[in-house]
Amino acid sequence: MMAVNIYVPADSLSIALGADDVAKRIAEKITKKEKQCSSSNFNIIRNGTRGLFWLETLVEVEIDACRFAYGPVRPADVDDFFIEALRAGSDHPLSLGLTEEIPELKCQQRLSFARLGLNHPLDITAYQDCGGFAGLRQAIQYSPQEIVDEVQSSGLRGRGGAAFPTAIKWQTVLECQADQKYIVCNADEGDSGTFADRLMMEADPFCLIEGMIIAGLAVGADQGFIYLRSEYPRSADQLLSAIAIATENNFLGKNILGSGRDFKLQLRIGAEAYICGEETSLLRSLEGKRGMVSAKPPIPAISGLMGQPTIVNNVITLASIPIILAKGGAFYANYGQGRSKGTLAFQLAGNVKRGGLYEFAFGMSLRELLTLAGECKNGKLHAVQVGGPLGAYLPESLWDTPLDYEAFMAIEAGVGHGGIVLFNDEVDLAQQARFAMEFCAAESCGKCTPCRIGSTRGVEVIDRIIASDSAQENEQQIELLDDLCETMELGSLCAMGGMTVIPVRSALKHFGEDFKVGAK
Repeated sequence: MMAVNIYVPADSLSIALGADDVAKRIAEKITKKEKQCSSSNFNIIRNGTRGLFWLETLVEVEIDACRFAYGPVRPADVDDFFIEALRAGSDHPLSLGLTEEIPELKCQQRLSFARLGLNHPLDITAYQDCGGFAGLRQAIQYSPQEIVDEVQSSGLRGRGGAAFPTAIKWQTVLECQADQKYIVCNADEGDSGTFADRLMMEADPFCLIEGMIIAGLAVGADQGFIYLRSEYPRSADQLLSAIAIATENNFLGKNILGSGRDFKLQLRIGAEAYICGEETSLLRSLEGKRGMVSAKPPIPAISGLMGQPTIVNNVITLASIPIILAKGGAFYANYGQGRSKGTLAFQLAGNVKRGGLYEFAFGMSLRELLTLAGECKNGKLHAVQVGGPLGAYLPESLWDTPLDYEAFMAIEAGVGHGGIVLFNDEVDLAQQARFAMEFCAAESCGKCTPCRIGSTRGVEVIDRIIASDSAQENEQQIELLDDLCETMELGSLCAMGGMTVIPVRSALKHFGEDFKVGAK
């Protein structure tokens, strides 16, 4: 009898929601019910999440090459009735039908996350069966310049927030003459409401590894580092195992796939410093120094890690490379609009009914995405912050803005890493503005005065605005806050201080009533 595969996710979020206990209960029930076939007829595979967080733990069963989904499953739901339904892929109160037909999944345009949740993350054979390493095999046939040209034609821009054209950075490193070059992956995903990097590392780590190898081939680098935030222990375990497996299978190390090219990869763990998401601070930390921002020039592409030419890209940027090389830059550029090419993994969190990861081509409106996610779990949707803790708070009048870099720049906002946090009508935007300043004060590296001192003064000024019972004093303090924001924006050494003003100004501009005397 052919074995039946049962998939139970093993990413951090699913485990937090009881996935380990669900898997254990399923195994126990099957063993108890049919001991004679528990080991030969049923395989419990711990896959990665599909990114549909409101359905976790999402259990799938594969029957006749079709995957049937059930969720959200709690340990207590795993009874004899559930097992019978699972064995047959039949109806059950938790049945969701065919996984690929779940509406919120079916409508997505998954390119970088095409393999998310399909298989065990460390099954390198399954990874290749789903198109993995096809991009690397193609890259081996290309010259370094041809690889960079494919990335150029794709229109890929950095997915870490700055949206700098990836090919320009790669071209700069390629043209540098140096005995040693490096590829550094910025996996210090610190923005609130973001988790795309974590999902990639936990559910499809070979994709990131493949992207880094291709980057090495493109610029002549034989050493790579993944700089991972310490708060992601599950990601660290997956990456270490994936690196070892890739090395054993000749995708890493000496003479990769007989190409005569070498590429080694190491994992480094950060020390809970948000500022190390900034590339120069990250590189200093990698060198064993205190994570502090460095002035530019020189840029890391010319003088980066250990003073050598260095590519610094984030996880999703590098994980977008394999499909570009496998299917061509033109294929990737066919998604999106204007100068915003390809897809982005939008991550919805906060007060939202259907939170999770949604990968779409640039161009759909923010409102369309919010509607798909079901808007607020409770209360009425009032404000949406896009782009992490340093992103703008947007009112309903701006929700029809297309999700692309230029459109958001036009409304004094940014797409950033794709993190989107929803707030209902109970939110106090004056307090949220205060949080932005407080966050900056706590996370600043302290190197420049506008960021270090300005954020501290910003908290004090907003406190006076909130406490004020005089309209005149309130107006004076708001004017002072605006002046302070200008100083931070123009005088800060890096984006930490310069972008802290974005949530503050947007809150003042669009939700000014929360700053008035007697507000809330």
